[in-house]
Amino acid sequence: MNLAESHSNSAPALAVTGSTGHLGGRVARALADLGREQTLVVRDSSRAPQLAGARVRQASYRDGAASRAALEGTQTLFMVSGSESVDRVDEHRSFIDAAAAAGITHIVYTSFFGAHPEAVFTLARDHFATEQHIRESGMDFTFLRNNFYMDFFALLAGEDGVIRGPAGSGRVSAVSRADLADAALAVLRDPGAHRGAAYDLTGREALSLDDVARIITQKTGRTVSFHDETLPEAYESRASYGAPSWQVDAWVSTYTAMAAGEQARITDDVLLLTGHQPETLGEFLDRA
Repeated sequence: MNLAESHSNSAPALAVTGSTGHLGGRVARALADLGREQTLVVRDSSRAPQLAGARVRQASYRDGAASRAALEGTQTLFMVSGSESVDRVDEHRSFIDAAAAAGITHIVYTSFFGAHPEAVFTLARDHFATEQHIRESGMDFTFLRNNFYMDFFALLAGEDGVIRGPAGSGRVSAVSRADLADAALAVLRDPGAHRGAAYDLTGREALSLDDVARIITQKTGRTVSFHDETLPEAYESRASYGAPSWQVDAWVSTYTAMAAGEQARITDDVLLLTGHQPETLGEFLDRA
């Protein structure tokens, strides 16, 4: 047992998952900075951040008994979506059921922009299924429907400086993890005020991948370009990774979702929640 695990025998009102990752880690650290007590639910307790006012409980989403024990006595759960896997929806359902059994009354879930059972981006379908299970659980909910991470687009170019994918001239209103963490923090400071809400969290500009390549070139000095692959080219260029078909479909549909116009809409939800405009790709690269 580490210091965080022995901090308190009583459960904080708030539980946070994903604290060993980028987004959940930002949120957990910001809550600690505000003096909020929290339970950090992690798969590996040795990797949990050591934060003031935090206790650590080890559980995976698929382990219902451990998850229920970790969440006992907690009221609000910040649930970061699990790692991509072929059975991620089943893992989510197991964890949601455990949360309900443990007495959780409100789940704040990091969903995806455009979550829909027929979304072009295949993983958006997973998020829709998870949202539906949360709704059916009877718990209160808030959905944070994050668009693609701006942080990801800044790293898309290969070693040759080329971004490849079948995106056409489609646009994406990508948003930084920093802005998403700020939005999540705003909700977690007063979850009741956001009961039943679904926020579509985007950046403040919708860029094509030609735009992304141009801005990266301007800001970093590295020459980056975009090659609009055909679908056969997209599957062939990713075949060497030996990934399962569901994962390759997810990779390719990242781009085809842009081509279909599913990721282009811009909202004011980050501004509404945080009081500040989300950063542009250029601003993100200046800061990175």
